[in-house]
Amino acid sequence: MGLTDDGVLTRRVIECATEVHRYFGPGLLESIYEEALCHEFSLAGIEFVRQQTMPVIYDGREIGCDFVLNLVVEQTLVLEVKCLTRIEQLDEAKLMSFLRASGFPHGLLLNFNEEHLEEGIRGFSLAQDPITR
Repeated sequence: MGLTDDGVLTRRVIECATEVHRYFGPGLLESIYEEALCHEFSLAGIEFVRQQTMPVIYDGREIGCDFVLNLVVEQTLVLEVKCLTRIEQLDEAKLMSFLRASGFPHGLLLNFNEEHLEEGIRGFSLAQDPITR
């Protein structure tokens, strides 16, 4: 299963995140939300890899640094789990950098430190990125 044109996977991921947020509310550590989200994915039969490392390539060679992606869902969707007072432009740029470097087509930034989770969800796509077009 992957992200379909109608966003089925994205909706399922957001439903799982909403369930976690409904249970805990805002204000906990990112690692707690991430662990609970993994549990929800397992219950929903959604495949994921947690804390996936990815080498950084410069000029065709690895430069001894790694990106660490919070979660990669169905080898399609990169999730960044946050618990911040507010999402900064740097957080969004970081996720876009992950997408460009990994080649995964879509990403979601989930900020669990919102009263209503939907206010803390930002979606990203390589197809909408002027640098990778």
